[in-house]
Amino acid sequence: MRLRPLEIKDAEGMLEWMHDSDVCEFMQRDFASMTIDNCIGFIQSSRDMSEDMHLAAVNDDDEYMGTVSLKHIDKENKTAEFAITFRRCAMGTGISAFAMKEMIKKGICELGLDSIIWCVSRENLRANRFYGKNGYKKIDSVPEKYKQLYPEWESMNWFEVKKGE
Repeated sequence: MRLRPLEIKDAEGMLEWMHDSDVCEFMQRDFASMTIDNCIGFIQSSRDMSEDMHLAAVNDDDEYMGTVSLKHIDKENKTAEFAITFRRCAMGTGISAFAMKEMIKKGICELGLDSIIWCVSRENLRANRFYGKNGYKKIDSVPEKYKQLYPEWESMNWFEVKKGE
């Protein structure tokens, strides 16, 4: 397993998780209405990594399993928001934990970030168990800029990894 830039061949796997109601149940966006063209457009736009870094997590056969992202990369304040989503067939295989650890390492070691933050619906028990099982700690104090991005921020569990932790 490894991370690599998204490729057009990943579009079908991406659309698969977008149309899987169990995967997207607690997400803030309407992924069910996405098309293969939307996926291709996203993949093409992911080549510009100045503000967002979206990478494919692939298995040993280079098959797309999911996407890990650092969004809203703020080089001045050395922060970014983390995001992750995987196809159902990848869940429970260890690739999600691997990809998350690698993307956080990229953010801190390669981009020089001091803080990576993310949120998840409190109702998303699977994701909350995943983060807890992998040692990620909830935080209580949510930075103002994230409160503005997520009007429902109070109903979310927030997590953060800081440089040196």
